[in-house]
Amino acid sequence: MSLYYDAAKFLELSKDRDGSLKSRVFGTKDLKSSPKQVYAVVAEASKWSPILTEVIENSQLLLHERKLTPSLALLLAHDLLLSKSGIAAPATHPLRLAVTRHKARLGAELTQFRIRKGFGSIEQLRIQIENTDVYHAEDNISNGNSSVPKTKPMQHPRWVRINTVKTTLEAQLKTTFAECDKVDSLEQVLVAKPSTKILHVDEHVPNLIVLPIGTDLAKTAAYRKGLIILQDKASCFPAYLLDADPENGACLDACAAPGNKTTHLAAIFGDRRRNNRSSQIWACERDKARAEILTRMVMLAGCQDIVKVKAGQDFLLLNPEQAPWNEVGSLLLDPSCSGSGIIGRDKNHAVTLPTSVSKAHMPKGSRKRKRRRHGKIYTHPVANTDISEEVQQIAQADEGYDRLPERLEALSAFQIRLLTHAFRFPNAHRISYSTCSMHAEENEHVVIAALQSHEAKQYGWQLLRRQLQVEGMKSWSIRGDLEACHGKVEDGSVGADQVAEACIRCRPGTEEGTQGFFVAGFVRRSEGFASNEVGTGTHSDDLLDIAGLNEDSYGSDGDWNGLSDND
Repeated sequence: MSLYYDAAKFLELSKDRDGSLKSRVFGTKDLKSSPKQVYAVVAEASKWSPILTEVIENSQLLLHERKLTPSLALLLAHDLLLSKSGIAAPATHPLRLAVTRHKARLGAELTQFRIRKGFGSIEQLRIQIENTDVYHAEDNISNGNSSVPKTKPMQHPRWVRINTVKTTLEAQLKTTFAECDKVDSLEQVLVAKPSTKILHVDEHVPNLIVLPIGTDLAKTAAYRKGLIILQDKASCFPAYLLDADPENGACLDACAAPGNKTTHLAAIFGDRRRNNRSSQIWACERDKARAEILTRMVMLAGCQDIVKVKAGQDFLLLNPEQAPWNEVGSLLLDPSCSGSGIIGRDKNHAVTLPTSVSKAHMPKGSRKRKRRRHGKIYTHPVANTDISEEVQQIAQADEGYDRLPERLEALSAFQIRLLTHAFRFPNAHRISYSTCSMHAEENEHVVIAALQSHEAKQYGWQLLRRQLQVEGMKSWSIRGDLEACHGKVEDGSVGADQVAEACIRCRPGTEEGTQGFFVAGFVRRSEGFASNEVGTGTHSDDLLDIAGLNEDSYGSDGDWNGLSDND
């Protein structure tokens, strides 16, 4: 039962609540249970807490079982009613018995809630909980015979990238997805009922398909063998935009773990590598534990002949002038960021703990007063339960800043430093920069600050305009934040609209079916450029150069579950 005692600490009120749930769990040194288990239990119970609080209160569990605290009751009731593996405790343990002897009543209360809210099954209710940003049951789960909340967000579908290192789109459509009907539009997938057997072939990114929410592919042979990779559409943009060509030299993934973008890069690079077998991809990961995950993913995806993992290697410590780095022709930069665009990450879940007083048994007119006096309601950020997706620990920026502006300032300074270091690779021709953030401070502002840097001027780096981007990215309609660019690009220089048009954004929870994301491409003025003179080897009119702008304040100075979609 140590798991539940450990987990209960993170549900109870505390004055020391700095940082995210993940940072607090993994930063606690005296846990008797695995931090990963504790984190998963707390995160799941938090999401269900408004509903389970009503169930527990109406069942009068805490009135009958005095040894149970509200937090323990919530955790145990969740695992009893909703966890496939049940309560993680011996059958004769007193606390387990305290809950299981009320199983019938608890189950009946949950069923009544489900029927009252119009859900035909627990699975439908589970999908609703997983795909809404609002967690107070009474306010946000719909009434009547409908499984649609009062304010329904767009359902986030299941994106699947076909791993062309091992297979082809055609082969997978005939085998793994043979039972799925092919539909003409993404909208048909977004509005389909969960797990409906339909799919749509994406029109922007090659070898990418999308299926309805609830589609479970984890048990398929194709997933287990690395033939298909669960990867959000937006996460496929960096490697696709980079458009790396082995003829121009090796490729370097600067912040590679856990590896979805690396393996996508390998698939694109490998298709073009047949005439130049010597070119390869270097994948740097400074955290050795994450590098192990990266290595396993590379092996599963069959990319080990293309990708060379540099475990424990800090990208910023590479000397661009030394071999083999002086032969790198393209770089993919997807650095640590706030993760504000990821659906399900860093949401402020209102965690409601039950009391011994049932609202159903309160005298009329007294519920609000008693609830306010006895109920315990507080908010903490609950991160994505895919714990293999811990961001790199840049100055502990994900955990160490209580105020968002300070956190973004630290992150953007690091991101600019990475980008300007990438500019120094003498043989590099292309760079893609991306984040899963919605904040302009990490996106457009970083792009503009980097282009105004000394390194951009010295080595001739410019922003790749929309008309020169690969077809799928050129046709993507959502571009950069124009207002954010106006704030950094001064009048009289290159227009802010040109900067915004060159950048690419994705918005979470929209009809595009993606997570929140940002990506921009960079190119050199000419091959071999190493001075302040503008070369003539490229179409300079199609490149966006804002290096002449004045310097602004920036300066230049989870368990691994295979290939997941939050890379």
